[in-house]
Amino acid sequence: MALEVRGLSKRYDDLLAVADVDLTVAPGELVAVIGPSGCGKSTLFDVVAGLADPDAGEVRFDGVAALDRLGASAYMPQRDALLPWRRVVDNVGLPLELQGCRRADARARARPLLERFGLGDFARSWPWQLSGGMRHRVAFLRTLVAGPGLVLLDEPFGDLDGITRSDLQEWLGDLLVEFGPTVLLVTHDIAEAVFLADRVVVLTPRPARVAAEVAVDLPRPRHAELREAPQVVALERRVREALRASAWTP
Repeated sequence: MALEVRGLSKRYDDLLAVADVDLTVAPGELVAVIGPSGCGKSTLFDVVAGLADPDAGEVRFDGVAALDRLGASAYMPQRDALLPWRRVVDNVGLPLELQGCRRADARARARPLLERFGLGDFARSWPWQLSGGMRHRVAFLRTLVAGPGLVLLDEPFGDLDGITRSDLQEWLGDLLVEFGPTVLLVTHDIAEAVFLADRVVVLTPRPARVAAEVAVDLPRPRHAELREAPQVVALERRVREALRASAWTP
């Protein structure tokens, strides 16, 4: 699914959160959106997801204006939001049940994914029995299992320690290569944005405007040794410089 955001603005009472944002994500592309805390990143996400309506501009899916956006994308918030009364296999299969699958069929489709991505031994576990990193893995699989064309990830690693976050970034990169969805990622982490994205969109302080775009021409899959490569360090520097420059944008 292709995503286009055209001239999007959003205001809350007297607060202008997003101002005239243009953004595109091609089918199968991962675009990371990064900006200062409170700049309007999550507001932009809410509009794309259909949780809020723009005051100006529009969101288009595959070239068509998307007026009813709820349910058209898979939205993973900062918390994993696993249901504590459902075992891991049933958490992963939940989107399939909501689409009308019987629970037994949903389990049959979820189990091979759990095996494929290192969670097979935990299929019958309860969420409270998992570590934070394992819970996030389950939540990612639940987000992708229904085969959405567009995935929205809102700072998905923000509550994890550095080691777990790095491991999950690599795991997620492999997962996305296999599934191939279109992904819009909001993050405050420059290294994460460069490691995961095909392009990084830099926003200004509130109200959010697009200050710069940085293309990330790195091969996939991307693994830990790539993080210290000279081209990665150079890309992180470009993003950092764009963030600093955006602070003085009127």
